[in-house]
Amino acid sequence: EVLKTIQSKSIDLVYIDPPYNTGTVQKRKNISYKDIFTSHDEYYDFLIDRFLELYRVLKSNGSFFLHIDYREVHYLKVILDEIFRRDNFINECIWAWDFGSRPKNKWPCKHNNILWYAVDQNNYTFNYDEMDRMPYMAPGLCGPEKAALGKTPTDTWWMTIVPTNGKENLGYPTQKPMKLLERIIKIHSNPNDLVLDIF
Repeated sequence: EVLKTIQSKSIDLVYIDPPYNTGTVQKRKNISYKDIFTSHDEYYDFLIDRFLELYRVLKSNGSFFLHIDYREVHYLKVILDEIFRRDNFINECIWAWDFGSRPKNKWPCKHNNILWYAVDQNNYTFNYDEMDRMPYMAPGLCGPEKAALGKTPTDTWWMTIVPTNGKENLGYPTQKPMKLLERIIKIHSNPNDLVLDIF
């Protein structure tokens, strides 16, 4: 209801990290939320209503980022292709980490998917010079100048999760690292832009 009151074409950047339809209660410390829907259709209806409103409020040069996991990303991409148009799909970034449990009956799930859509594939904010740089894995192969500068990230972002005893931990069960949000905001918006996260 609040989202419906936001003016059309007034938002520069949207990032959302909605429930993932896990069928569980997400809990940490004293904070929890139910990630439980009665069916896949109920879950998709829940998100489609919000996707349509978020598309409405984005400016013509706006970008939309959906942070989701492997269980729903493929279905939600098809839905977003309909809303934003498939041509306006720009990237899928993978946030990968190496921490936590190691099951013995399948490959450990250590990544989330981030889908990036522009309202217009030919008109969006991408501040290349604001990109954080990473050390080269083989600095001797690229020369000392390039090695000192570092390389730009690819579409796979290796960043650790928020440690349970870390300084930035707020106790929210599915909290994402500040560095991940900083990367998206610095590169895909400008100073004084309006950024919206409804979750």
